[in-house]
Amino acid sequence: MPDPRGVRGRRYRLSALVAAAAAGVLTGARSLTAITEWISDIPAWACRVLGFPTDPLCGTVSVPHPHTVRRLLVQLDGDALDRAIGAFLTAGATPAGPGLRAIAVDRKALRGSRTRTTGHVTLLAATDHTGHVLAQRQVADKSNEIPAFQRLLDGVDLTGTVITADALHTQHAHGTYLRERGAHYIAQVKANHPGLFDRVRRLPWRDITLDHHDRTRAHHRLEIRRLKIAAFAHLDYPDAAQALQVVRWRKDFTSGKLTIERAYLITSLPPGAVTGAQLADWIRGHWKIENLLHHVRDRTFREDDSKIHAGGLPRIMAGLRNLAIGVHRQNGHTNIAAALRHTARDWRRPLAALGLTG
Repeated sequence: MPDPRGVRGRRYRLSALVAAAAAGVLTGARSLTAITEWISDIPAWACRVLGFPTDPLCGTVSVPHPHTVRRLLVQLDGDALDRAIGAFLTAGATPAGPGLRAIAVDRKALRGSRTRTTGHVTLLAATDHTGHVLAQRQVADKSNEIPAFQRLLDGVDLTGTVITADALHTQHAHGTYLRERGAHYIAQVKANHPGLFDRVRRLPWRDITLDHHDRTRAHHRLEIRRLKIAAFAHLDYPDAAQALQVVRWRKDFTSGKLTIERAYLITSLPPGAVTGAQLADWIRGHWKIENLLHHVRDRTFREDDSKIHAGGLPRIMAGLRNLAIGVHRQNGHTNIAAALRHTARDWRRPLAALGLTG
């Protein structure tokens, strides 16, 4: 990562300060104040592990002032930090098994970052369907997430992957880009593409055989999902080979309300490449980015309550939270709140999680 500080007066290494901030977030620090307090309290041996300088005469370790940490984080390059986090999590991930790997792309607004003169920061993230963040990109002001889609995925190896995204990203340019990168896609089709939506919706779905059906009962409701697949010879979308219809029946036991939803999708996967059960799992798994990442950042780290808006700090903090969530998941934790409490009880645990100690 490039060091944004001037050459003169650099007392602490960039890697030491960033690692210390990351370790603080791994223990549950939700704010910049909490991070600096954690750094101020760590024992001398941990300071040495992090790389803080030691006085050669008396052997004491220098700890950075909170303003030093704040000034650095405000100036950090968010793109560079997210690339480093993505590379770190990718290196620590268990190698993928045979078959295609699913990656979800979705956005999140940092609502607390809004000011009187600027809107909130919006981030576009790519995660695999197990919740590991592979890349993150800030959406430019006065724009939307469509131009950020390709820049987000430029640094991700897309060979042998299936990309899932919401209907906003059902764009011809995105489909062409993914196919050129060696990825398949499962794209939602809605009324923002009226011609494509009308053609897929008007297929004779009543006459098409059911390919997959599943039934779940949880959270005081019954949900039934039905998937039908139709092969296409010609469809006005890059390499589109199949159209999908998903019908969801949901009954709430508390209110007795029954809702029926129909969704239409297209995919570049050729007929017979994967089973209907696998397609249904990927379609449903797309929303794991909400449950495994965005929900955790909101509920566990209270991200939307954060009022940080200085410089690129909202994005930097979001990136450090992504790192903490990813590291804890790679270490086998499914409850991130419990993992943060576990890590906070021993100074050695966050440093070991970052690979700084054995």
